[in-house]
Amino acid sequence: MPKKNYTSGNPKTKSDFYIEFVPANSGGIKIDIQSKTRVLHLSKLESTSQKTLTDLKIKHGKLSVLDNGGQYFVLMARIETVVKAAHPTAITESLPEFQKHAKYKSKLDRFRRSRLYIPGNQAKLMLNAGIHQPDAVILDLEDSVTPSEKDAARLIVRNALRTVDFFGAERMVRINQGETGLKDLKGVIPHNVHLILVPKVETADEVKLVDEKIKGICKKCDRKEPVFLMPILESAKGILNSLEIAKASNNNVAIAIGLEDYTADIGVQRTNMGHESLFARSQVVNAAKTAGIQAIDTVFSDVNDEDGLRASVREAKELGFDGKGCIHPRQIEPIHEEYAPDTDEIEKAKKIVLAFDEAQKQGLGVVSLGSKMIDAPVSGGVPRAESGDLSIICGGDADVVF
Repeated sequence: MPKKNYTSGNPKTKSDFYIEFVPANSGGIKIDIQSKTRVLHLSKLESTSQKTLTDLKIKHGKLSVLDNGGQYFVLMARIETVVKAAHPTAITESLPEFQKHAKYKSKLDRFRRSRLYIPGNQAKLMLNAGIHQPDAVILDLEDSVTPSEKDAARLIVRNALRTVDFFGAERMVRINQGETGLKDLKGVIPHNVHLILVPKVETADEVKLVDEKIKGICKKCDRKEPVFLMPILESAKGILNSLEIAKASNNNVAIAIGLEDYTADIGVQRTNMGHESLFARSQVVNAAKTAGIQAIDTVFSDVNDEDGLRASVREAKELGFDGKGCIHPRQIEPIHEEYAPDTDEIEKAKKIVLAFDEAQKQGLGVVSLGSKMIDAPVSGGVPRAESGDLSIICGGDADVVF
């Protein structure tokens, strides 16, 4: 009877590895490595392979490695994938060293204007993601990963969280739904993931389940830092339950909307004009603001249409969204530029601050901007006004003009 072999990867994929493992009950370990850079990397490839097998307590079997220019942390992940496929009850891990640059923290109220999606099985895209300076990177385990690659992607993402320098970007992971998603949590929570995106949420109970699972994992691994949550609403039911979802956990820092699935759910085509999703997007914004968290808009799917992207960001900003998803690094800068206040807004804000400082000295609480009446600053920001000269209303009669 022929021995069964277990594989991970694609032999034609560049910047990756293709692994085959044939388990055995005797005969020791045999490692065969094919690489176009044997002179430079053979010794490291052999030692990494051997260490991974040792960590996983494998004493017998044949391991074949086809090196197409992948990272060593990917090699470790793919070897672990095939070993655990061959030995499903194995509970040991083979972890790369936790690098100092991967241990920085996040915070609840940080900017989340841009979130760059990266498929969890494509480490080559992770390596330079932080250089493009997104506010966050999303290592995706859900829709961008095929079912056959789910297990490998989980381990690649785990290893990336321990090794890759994301240059201060918030480290997010989008998990899968159901039991696969709960397995994803076990894989990433101990390794300084900052935020978990929970896809296709329709009820508050789904968020609570994930939150409780995370708390249990944190207790086991002695993690003290909070793990933030961002539920993604992608159906009519999810939109109608948006307020309950937004309030479901103290660890929620934002809720996001996913329009590809939402428009499919209500049976319409998604358009750049967005009339078909205006209600849903407005609902998400109002739910988020009521709950005191951020509202995050969907991705703009045409990476070659910068004008369309900018128009979409301006509309999102006008609706009250605090950020937008990205599917390509070239979308990051336009999003940041459109979310930045322009010169006129900055100058008005400066004048309003000065006016309110003077008002406080005089015991007054209302500012007039031309014909506009402006109350005291709210939401931690500066009062908004449209045009005109600034003045302080003094008892409804006299003005102090700036």
